Amino acid sequence: MDHQPKFFENLSGTGKAIGVLTSGGDAQGMNAAVRAVVRMGIYVKAKVYFVYEGYQGMVDGGDNIVEVSWESVSSILQVGGTVIGSARCKSFRTREGRLQAACNLVQRGITNLCVIGGDGSLTGANLFREEWSGLLEELAKKGKIDQEAVKKYAYLNIVGMVGSIDNDFCGTDMTIGTDSALHRIIEVVDAIMTTAQSHQRTFVLEVMGRHCGYLALVSALACGADWVFIPEYPPEEGWEDLMCVKLSENRARKKRLNIIIVAEGAIDCHNKPITSEKVKDLVVQRLGFDTRVTILGHVQRGGTPSAFDRILASRMGVEAVLALLEGTPATPACVVSLSGNQSVRLPLMECVQMTQQVQKAMDEGRFIEAVRLRGRSFENNLNTYKLLSQKKPDAELPKSNFNVAVLNVGAPAAGMNAAVRAAVRVGITEGHKMFAVIDGFEGFAKGKIKEITWGDVGGWTGQGGSILGTKRTLPAKYLEKIADQMRTNNINALMVIGGFEAYESCLHLREARSRYVEFCIPICVVPATISNNVPGTDISIGSDTALNAIVETCDRIKQSASGTKRRVFIIETMGGYCGYLANMGALAAGADAAYIFEEQFDIRELQANVEHLTEKMKTSIQRGLVLRNENCNENYTTDFIYQLYSEEGKGVFDCRKNVLGHMQQGGAPSPFDRNFGTKISAKAMQWISKKLVETYRKGRVFANTDDSVCLLGMRRRTLLFQPVAELKNETDFVHRIPKEQWWLKLRPLMKILAKYKTSYDVSDSGQLEHVAMHSPKEAETGTI
Repeated sequence: MDHQPKFFENLSGTGKAIGVLTSGGDAQGMNAAVRAVVRMGIYVKAKVYFVYEGYQGMVDGGDNIVEVSWESVSSILQVGGTVIGSARCKSFRTREGRLQAACNLVQRGITNLCVIGGDGSLTGANLFREEWSGLLEELAKKGKIDQEAVKKYAYLNIVGMVGSIDNDFCGTDMTIGTDSALHRIIEVVDAIMTTAQSHQRTFVLEVMGRHCGYLALVSALACGADWVFIPEYPPEEGWEDLMCVKLSENRARKKRLNIIIVAEGAIDCHNKPITSEKVKDLVVQRLGFDTRVTILGHVQRGGTPSAFDRILASRMGVEAVLALLEGTPATPACVVSLSGNQSVRLPLMECVQMTQQVQKAMDEGRFIEAVRLRGRSFENNLNTYKLLSQKKPDAELPKSNFNVAVLNVGAPAAGMNAAVRAAVRVGITEGHKMFAVIDGFEGFAKGKIKEITWGDVGGWTGQGGSILGTKRTLPAKYLEKIADQMRTNNINALMVIGGFEAYESCLHLREARSRYVEFCIPICVVPATISNNVPGTDISIGSDTALNAIVETCDRIKQSASGTKRRVFIIETMGGYCGYLANMGALAAGADAAYIFEEQFDIRELQANVEHLTEKMKTSIQRGLVLRNENCNENYTTDFIYQLYSEEGKGVFDCRKNVLGHMQQGGAPSPFDRNFGTKISAKAMQWISKKLVETYRKGRVFANTDDSVCLLGMRRRTLLFQPVAELKNETDFVHRIPKEQWWLKLRPLMKILAKYKTSYDVSDSGQLEHVAMHSPKEAETGTI
């Protein structure tokens, strides 16, 4: 896309005042949003005010509306909840209350409001905006403000950010707090699984979601739950028998535990509530299983925000300030949100209306419509869950007579096992015989290949690393042996789950087709690497887990630094030559600088960073955090930077260094990686099935076109199959990274939030879009 970059420098906030408030239920990540609004606002020379205790504080005025400085939002990035407080406010629902709120804002010259909350809070803000000029006229009549103030503050700009752990707001893929709530749920599920297994128990878990089943659905998908109850998709008549049959079948297959997840708003098809207690009693009475109920409650709202929520909230906060600066009386109140990995602006009331339509559809029993209105992401989650949770009886399965092999290549990445599980189960559902290759292409050459069944992959979603085993070895030197094995086992298609090596391997196999007819089969690469350095995709399986590991460690290090004062930590991250982990880790951890290979730096920049930190030590924030990608520069090593900082900072601050190492590769996969791995792999297997049918001629599979060796990646807002041959031009093979990387656009964001002067290209933002209704067909092809 060739466009003239548009920079925000010509958007000045001089003379403008922005008020930021959090309202409704709290959500992890709200503080990151508040921090971004404050710092971006101050950066563009606007005045920024905290409005404490939500709308109540706006009505009460006084000390509840306070001008803030850069340091006011220091050290809040990693704190859950909201530091500025949130309260339900009855008086703001009355015109009298709104009149008082308007008076309090006008007295401070605030005509820009950034509201972080759910749909109720945002609807209230929109009503306030519509009444604004009338409220000012009334205040002037009562003599509380003069006519000049009425003219000067003639219109109110409103931008909303959705902070809600339920992810119940239409128009946005993820609301602030949802990912963190999933982290809390999955932590509990992982812990419960070990105890349930010890005693052969059934656990019924109740999660939040009074009107929206997102948390229940995604956590069921992420832990491979046996059954899930959500308000949008009530079970069919006679579900009690079906569920009990399924639970007892699983026990008969030697599965030692059952997990059932219930959303607190779950209902049956007659709109009657289904409670966790009801489900427990049913299992005990019908099956006699030892069953326990765990209600997670407010645990889901608590704890520190995940890396995803911090980055999401920081991006949204900056975007919100830009939207306020560009606002005119004609601009409708908007919500800044995320679609794929793109930030978008949507008309607030369109989103609210669609959210209300979902509830109406549910109340009227139009459940299929309710699922569709929730959006493509929700619909895909539901379809994938249905596909993977229940095995059809063998007699009902189609027989395709195709053999499909799955293997892992490259370094281990959390989420690989979830991807293998999804591939195996979807493959079996499509009628294929599935084979697992042990230890990558090296194992393939040695004949380490065996059939893998539905039950073999049970419980794999939560396992870190690679259960199949993985090697970095490329197939080039084993081509003949691999071709032999493919002939011996009659392999008709290949799914390769891994990082840059997986992509490179498939290029080798494609090039070897002229010599070995065995490689003329459909081949699909599913990107899985913590480095996120695979061309053709914006996100790889495993990178979210690694990012969370980095951010968690940075939090601890920052805590130790604030205890000792005047200390700077230099932290080395993995990633090969790709700076994704260092850059995004720095954004999520609130670092002062991140050194990466993609943005060359010299001694002058290092010197400038030291001076910046020296200035910082004069303020109340007396600690520093610097991230360095392991291969960002062969001469400016971690040791060199540590020594330089130690020498230059003598007498002002002292220095420590920390190499995070393989800790970034291990650990249980994050909810995002489990979910992403499951969905992307299921989609890849469906593509393989389609290709097998297309290329089956005269009793055998023969695929030799470029579009039969593809990589499935997420690009901006959609999942795309791209021929690996076409991706060659986009690849820097020497440094094993894509030539263009989307996240580099977020680099200025990190610098702005760390108080550096920089240029920020805002060409992609600023367009107000409309909330799109999608057709059922789109759910199969569209976003994740």
